[in-house]
Amino acid sequence: MNSKKAAVAIASVCGAGYFPVGPGTVGSLVGLLCWIGLYFAFGQIGIGFHLLMLALTVLLYFVGVWASNEVEEIWGHDPSKVVADEFVGQWIALLFLPFSPLVFVAGFVLFRLFDISKPWPISKMEKLPRGTGVMMDDVLAGIISNILLQIFCYFAPHLI
Repeated sequence: MNSKKAAVAIASVCGAGYFPVGPGTVGSLVGLLCWIGLYFAFGQIGIGFHLLMLALTVLLYFVGVWASNEVEEIWGHDPSKVVADEFVGQWIALLFLPFSPLVFVAGFVLFRLFDISKPWPISKMEKLPRGTGVMMDDVLAGIISNILLQIFCYFAPHLI
């Protein structure tokens, strides 16, 4: 596989970005499902699972920047087919949180809300150049979602 085909596969998260309606939501959903699958595979390692996911998230961020840069020549800047940013942002929204259906639903909804509405300062991130701008608005949407979920889990652990 040449590098352009690899970049297309990565940027579109193996074709999820081609979904005709809500490709960003589909990319986030694929991210959530992968997170759950990886938890079932590696969750027994406790805090090590979250450290593994942090390392993978950082790696996928840089791979996503590269792929976004590569496909910009084909699709233009930040097309809807690029959903690697939603995948990574969804993972950030779940880092260091309990494995819980409520956390998954709330994390998905919060992340999509912030990603779609792009309130300040998330909207500022899009202005960064090329693949960095593509990825960073979703990174920040994930961080804000995660902070809100951390607060919720701290104050309402009985609901999780």
